[in-house]
Amino acid sequence: MNKKDIKILLVDDEPDILEIVGYNLTQEGYQVFTASNGVEGVALAKAEKPQLIVLDVMMPEMDGIEACELIRKVPELKNTVITFLTARGEDYSQVAGFDAGADDYITKPIKPKVLVSKVKALLRRVKTEDASIPVLKIGDIVINREEYKISIKGKEIVLPRKEFELLSLLASKPGKVFKREEILDKVWGNDVVVGGRTIDVHIRKLREKIGDASFKTVKGVGYKFVE
Repeated sequence: MNKKDIKILLVDDEPDILEIVGYNLTQEGYQVFTASNGVEGVALAKAEKPQLIVLDVMMPEMDGIEACELIRKVPELKNTVITFLTARGEDYSQVAGFDAGADDYITKPIKPKVLVSKVKALLRRVKTEDASIPVLKIGDIVINREEYKISIKGKEIVLPRKEFELLSLLASKPGKVFKREEILDKVWGNDVVVGGRTIDVHIRKLREKIGDASFKTVKGVGYKFVE
C-alpha cells in the first residue's frame, strides 16, 4: 500500500498537537484527518475508515477509551490499528486502553519525528485480508482468522484485535511454549517498544474470557496454549 493511500486519524483536544503532528505526517505523504474530541473522532473513523487512529485519552464530550470501544464495534474498522497518545502513564490507564481494544500506547510529550517513526512502525501491523488463512479448531474453540471471530461451544465471543492475534498465535501450536520475545515480535512487531506488562495484561483478559486452564505460564520464558 502506497503512503498516499494510507489514512491516519488524529484525535486530540490540543490544537498544537493536531497541527504539529498532522503537518509532519502529511509531509511524509499520508492522508491525515483530525478531530478535537471523541464524538468527532468516531464519526470521522466511520466515514474515512483509516488504517491508523491516534487517540488522546482525556478529551471533552467523549474520552478516548469510550471512543475506542465504539470504533471497535464497527466491522469495517476491525483491522484498523489504534494507539493512545496521552500524558497519563499510569498502569490502570494502559490496562483500560487495552481492554477497550487499543493496539498500543504512546506517552507524550513525544518529539514529532519520533512519533512519525512510531507511526511507521504501527502501520507495518496493518494486515490485508488473506483467504488462505485456515480456520483453527482446538477442542470446543473455533478461531476464524479470516473473519476475526472465535466461538466456544458454538457461542461467539468478541475479542479486541490484539487479544485475538495473541490467542491465534498460541493456539496455532498447542503445547508449544512461545517465548515473550517471539510473542512481541509476531503480535506487536519487534520494531515497536511496548510496556513490559503488555503481554501479561492480554493473557489475563484471555483467561477471563476463554478459561484459565487454556493458558499456562512458563516462568521466565513465556506462555503456551493447553488443549
